[in-house]
Amino acid sequence: MDINKILTVTFTLFAVIDIIGSIPVLIAQKNKTGDINSWKVTLASGILMVLFLYAGRPILKIMNLDVHSFAVGGSIVMFLVGLEMVLGLDIFKEEPGSSGTLVPIAFPLIAGTGTLTTIMSLKANFDDNYILIGILINLVIIFIALHLLKWLERILGKAGLVAVRKFFGVILLAIAVKIFSTSLQAFGK
Repeated sequence: MDINKILTVTFTLFAVIDIIGSIPVLIAQKNKTGDINSWKVTLASGILMVLFLYAGRPILKIMNLDVHSFAVGGSIVMFLVGLEMVLGLDIFKEEPGSSGTLVPIAFPLIAGTGTLTTIMSLKANFDDNYILIGILINLVIIFIALHLLKWLERILGKAGLVAVRKFFGVILLAIAVKIFSTSLQAFGK
Protein backbone atom coordinates (compact mmCIF):
# COMPACT_ATOMS: atom_id res chain seq x y z
CA MET A 1 0.00 0.00 0.00
CA ASP A 2 1.25 3.43 -0.99
CA ILE A 3 0.28 5.98 1.68
CA ASN A 4 0.74 8.86 -0.79
CA LYS A 5 -1.85 7.34 -3.13
CA ILE A 6 -4.28 6.80 -0.24
CA LEU A 7 -3.80 10.42 0.86
CA THR A 8 -4.25 11.74 -2.69
CA VAL A 9 -7.49 9.79 -3.22
CA THR A 10 -8.80 10.64 0.25
CA PHE A 11 -8.00 14.32 -0.10
CA THR A 12 -9.49 14.48 -3.61
CA LEU A 13 -12.76 12.93 -2.44
CA PHE A 14 -12.74 15.13 0.67
CA ALA A 15 -12.40 18.24 -1.51
CA VAL A 16 -15.20 17.15 -3.86
CA ILE A 17 -17.59 16.01 -1.14
CA ASP A 18 -16.76 19.26 0.68
CA ILE A 19 -18.45 18.22 3.91
CA ILE A 20 -16.90 21.19 5.74
CA GLY A 21 -18.05 23.64 3.07
CA SER A 22 -21.49 22.03 3.20
CA ILE A 23 -21.93 22.71 6.91
CA PRO A 24 -24.13 25.79 6.34
CA VAL A 25 -26.41 23.75 4.03
CA LEU A 26 -26.46 20.84 6.47
CA ILE A 27 -27.32 23.12 9.39
CA ALA A 28 -30.16 24.70 7.40
CA GLN A 29 -31.48 21.23 6.50
CA LYS A 30 -31.23 20.09 10.11
CA ASN A 31 -33.16 23.17 11.25
CA LYS A 32 -35.80 22.51 8.57
CA THR A 33 -36.28 18.78 9.19
CA GLY A 34 -35.49 18.74 12.91
CA ASP A 35 -32.74 16.12 12.72
CA ILE A 36 -30.24 14.46 10.42
CA ASN A 37 -29.73 10.74 10.95
CA SER A 38 -25.93 10.53 10.71
CA TRP A 39 -25.91 6.73 10.35
CA LYS A 40 -28.53 6.67 7.61
CA VAL A 41 -26.90 9.47 5.59
CA THR A 42 -23.42 7.92 5.91
CA LEU A 43 -24.66 4.44 4.97
CA ALA A 44 -26.66 5.65 1.96
CA SER A 45 -23.76 7.79 0.73
CA GLY A 46 -21.33 4.90 1.16
CA ILE A 47 -23.55 2.45 -0.72
CA LEU A 48 -23.85 4.87 -3.64
CA MET A 49 -20.10 5.52 -3.79
CA VAL A 50 -19.05 1.88 -3.49
CA LEU A 51 -21.70 0.78 -5.98
CA PHE A 52 -20.42 3.32 -8.48
CA LEU A 53 -16.81 2.32 -7.78
CA TYR A 54 -17.47 -1.29 -8.79
CA ALA A 55 -20.40 -0.96 -11.22
CA GLY A 56 -19.30 2.27 -12.90
CA ARG A 57 -17.01 0.56 -15.42
CA PRO A 58 -19.64 -1.93 -16.67
CA ILE A 59 -22.12 0.92 -16.99
CA LEU A 60 -19.58 2.87 -19.05
CA LYS A 61 -18.93 -0.20 -21.17
CA ILE A 62 -22.64 -0.50 -21.98
CA MET A 63 -22.52 3.12 -23.18
CA ASN A 64 -19.31 2.40 -25.15
CA LEU A 65 -17.20 4.80 -23.07
CA ASP A 66 -13.76 4.22 -21.57
CA VAL A 67 -12.51 5.38 -18.17
CA HIS A 68 -10.17 7.97 -19.67
CA SER A 69 -13.00 9.64 -21.61
CA PHE A 70 -15.12 9.68 -18.46
CA ALA A 71 -12.12 11.02 -16.52
CA VAL A 72 -11.75 13.95 -18.94
CA GLY A 73 -15.45 14.76 -18.60
CA GLY A 74 -15.28 14.25 -14.85
CA SER A 75 -12.24 16.49 -14.51
CA ILE A 76 -14.17 19.27 -16.26
CA VAL A 77 -17.03 18.85 -13.75
CA MET A 78 -14.49 18.85 -10.89
CA PHE A 79 -12.95 22.02 -12.31
CA LEU A 80 -16.36 23.72 -12.37
CA VAL A 81 -17.06 22.61 -8.78
CA GLY A 82 -13.68 24.06 -7.79
CA LEU A 83 -14.56 27.34 -9.52
CA GLU A 84 -17.84 27.43 -7.60
CA MET A 85 -15.97 26.98 -4.35
CA VAL A 86 -13.26 29.57 -5.05
CA LEU A 87 -15.32 32.24 -6.77
CA GLY A 88 -18.59 31.77 -4.88
CA LEU A 89 -20.44 31.04 -8.11
CA ASP A 90 -23.62 29.00 -8.34
CA ILE A 91 -23.00 26.88 -11.46
CA PHE A 92 -24.83 23.75 -10.32
CA LYS A 93 -28.42 24.41 -9.26
CA GLU A 94 -30.25 22.39 -6.61
CA GLU A 95 -33.46 20.61 -7.54
CA PRO A 96 -36.50 22.42 -6.13
CA GLY A 97 -38.90 20.57 -3.85
CA SER A 98 -36.38 18.08 -2.44
CA SER A 99 -36.54 17.42 1.30
CA GLY A 100 -35.56 14.87 3.91
CA THR A 101 -32.38 13.35 5.25
CA LEU A 102 -31.44 11.07 2.35
CA VAL A 103 -32.42 13.52 -0.36
CA PRO A 104 -30.78 16.08 -0.62
CA ILE A 105 -28.08 15.24 1.94
CA ALA A 106 -26.91 11.70 1.04
CA PHE A 107 -27.72 12.37 -2.61
CA PRO A 108 -26.86 14.75 -4.23
CA LEU A 109 -25.00 16.77 -1.53
CA ILE A 110 -22.55 14.07 -0.43
CA ALA A 111 -22.68 11.32 -3.07
CA GLY A 112 -23.78 13.50 -5.95
CA THR A 113 -22.63 13.69 -9.52
CA GLY A 114 -19.38 15.41 -8.58
CA THR A 115 -18.43 12.65 -6.14
CA LEU A 116 -19.46 9.82 -8.47
CA THR A 117 -17.68 11.44 -11.41
CA THR A 118 -14.59 11.88 -9.27
CA ILE A 119 -14.64 8.21 -8.29
CA MET A 120 -14.68 7.24 -11.97
CA SER A 121 -12.00 9.82 -12.78
CA LEU A 122 -9.79 8.44 -10.01
CA LYS A 123 -10.13 4.95 -11.52
CA ALA A 124 -8.07 6.19 -14.48
CA ASN A 125 -5.07 6.75 -12.19
CA PHE A 126 -5.57 4.64 -9.05
CA ASP A 127 -6.33 1.03 -8.13
CA ASP A 128 -9.83 0.31 -6.77
CA ASN A 129 -8.39 -0.58 -3.35
CA TYR A 130 -6.96 2.93 -2.91
CA ILE A 131 -10.28 4.46 -3.92
CA LEU A 132 -12.22 2.18 -1.54
CA ILE A 133 -9.94 3.15 1.35
CA GLY A 134 -10.39 6.82 0.43
CA ILE A 135 -14.18 6.38 0.37
CA LEU A 136 -14.18 4.66 3.77
CA ILE A 137 -12.00 7.36 5.36
CA ASN A 138 -14.32 10.02 3.95
CA LEU A 139 -17.38 8.20 5.28
CA VAL A 140 -15.88 8.33 8.77
CA ILE A 141 -15.25 12.07 8.33
CA ILE A 142 -18.81 12.57 7.02
CA PHE A 143 -20.28 10.73 9.99
CA ILE A 144 -18.23 12.77 12.48
CA ALA A 145 -19.06 16.05 10.72
CA LEU A 146 -22.78 15.27 10.72
CA HIS A 147 -22.61 14.48 14.43
CA LEU A 148 -20.73 17.66 15.24
CA LEU A 149 -22.61 20.17 13.04
CA LYS A 150 -23.41 22.74 15.70
CA TRP A 151 -19.97 22.53 17.26
CA LEU A 152 -18.25 22.94 13.85
CA GLU A 153 -20.41 25.95 13.06
CA ARG A 154 -19.38 27.64 16.31
CA ILE A 155 -15.69 26.79 15.94
CA LEU A 156 -15.23 27.84 12.30
CA GLY A 157 -17.61 30.78 12.20
CA LYS A 158 -18.77 32.28 8.91
CA ALA A 159 -15.33 33.55 7.86
CA GLY A 160 -13.71 30.22 8.69
CA LEU A 161 -16.26 28.28 6.63
CA VAL A 162 -15.62 30.57 3.64
CA ALA A 163 -11.84 30.21 4.00
CA VAL A 164 -12.02 26.41 4.22
CA ARG A 165 -14.30 26.24 1.18
CA LYS A 166 -11.99 28.44 -0.90
CA PHE A 167 -8.89 26.50 0.16
CA PHE A 168 -10.41 23.17 -0.90
CA GLY A 169 -11.64 24.80 -4.10
CA VAL A 170 -8.09 25.69 -5.13
CA ILE A 171 -6.90 22.17 -4.31
CA LEU A 172 -9.77 20.72 -6.34
CA LEU A 173 -8.91 22.93 -9.33
CA ALA A 174 -5.32 21.67 -9.28
CA ILE A 175 -6.43 18.03 -8.99
CA ALA A 176 -8.89 18.48 -11.88
CA VAL A 177 -6.15 19.89 -14.11
CA LYS A 178 -3.88 16.95 -13.24
CA ILE A 179 -6.57 14.34 -13.97
CA PHE A 180 -7.45 16.12 -17.23
CA SER A 181 -3.85 16.21 -18.47
CA THR A 182 -3.08 12.63 -17.39
CA SER A 183 -6.24 11.33 -19.09
CA LEU A 184 -5.52 13.25 -22.29
CA GLN A 185 -2.03 11.72 -22.40
CA ALA A 186 -3.60 8.25 -22.11
CA PHE A 187 -5.45 8.78 -25.40
CA GLY A 188 -2.13 8.83 -27.28
CA LYS A 189 -1.05 5.44 -25.93
